Amino acid sequence: MSLLETMGNPVFNIAIFAGFVVITMFVVIRVTRGGKKKASDFYTGGAQFDGRQNGFAIAGDYLSAASFLGIVGAVALYGYDGLLYSVGFLVAWLVALLLVAEPLRNTGKYTMADVLSFRMRQKPVRLAAAISTLAVSFFYLLAQMAGAGGLVSLLLGISSVWGQNLIIALVGLLMVGYVLIGGMKGTTWVQMIKAVLLILGAGIMTIWVLAMVGFNMSELLGKAMETTAAQGSEVNLLAPMERYKDPVALVSMGIALVLGASGLPHVLMRFYTVPTAKEARRSVTWAIGLIGAFY
Repeated sequence: MSLLETMGNPVFNIAIFAGFVVITMFVVIRVTRGGKKKASDFYTGGAQFDGRQNGFAIAGDYLSAASFLGIVGAVALYGYDGLLYSVGFLVAWLVALLLVAEPLRNTGKYTMADVLSFRMRQKPVRLAAAISTLAVSFFYLLAQMAGAGGLVSLLLGISSVWGQNLIIALVGLLMVGYVLIGGMKGTTWVQMIKAVLLILGAGIMTIWVLAMVGFNMSELLGKAMETTAAQGSEVNLLAPMERYKDPVALVSMGIALVLGASGLPHVLMRFYTVPTAKEARRSVTWAIGLIGAFY
């Protein structure tokens, strides 16, 4: 049986995909009807979301193709050592909770550049912030769009390179359309829906996989080791710290994961969508709980 056959009927898959697009676009148009009269409405959603709603949106931002598929792939390839990526990302939210959320929200600005230039020289700071934001977003979106486009291509049964590139471009245009039509308010609702679907989907798949081995974790790990050995891999999935024997490399990776995830531009913007600093902290607390439950 080919890989494409295991993905089901492409017509049925595209119908489901189109259904999700239609439903979420309807939600975006509905919640933003007559609600983008000021710049703050477009960039911060009018700061009308509470901490719980914003926490779901932050979880939706984090549980993206880059992190979701990336960590799953890392665990599949490296076993225990792949879990360090998810741990590092989760710890990043503690940094955001304790050091970033409240001070950032108290400034009342729209972007990180506004915050940094508040007490510094504006032109150099804004230039540095713009360059770093574009660089981070560019490399982040490479993995994001490639993952989303590759997944959609697989579901639709498209194997040609040009077809996959076209799908990636269309997915990117679709995301831009969500933002242009809905602004921050519409985007926040989409991320909340996405977080709920991903957490429910991951929970169902977890129970499903465990049920296949009688909820015996030892048997599940044994089957994973057998499959890895059958594919000719010499990686010991259950051996800890096989890839991080160099302490400098381990510390470097930890710093990059923690500080990198807590400083993502599209996540930092989430702290402006709540009315108070207290709600900003509450939103991070909800995000930590949801992301922790997911992993």
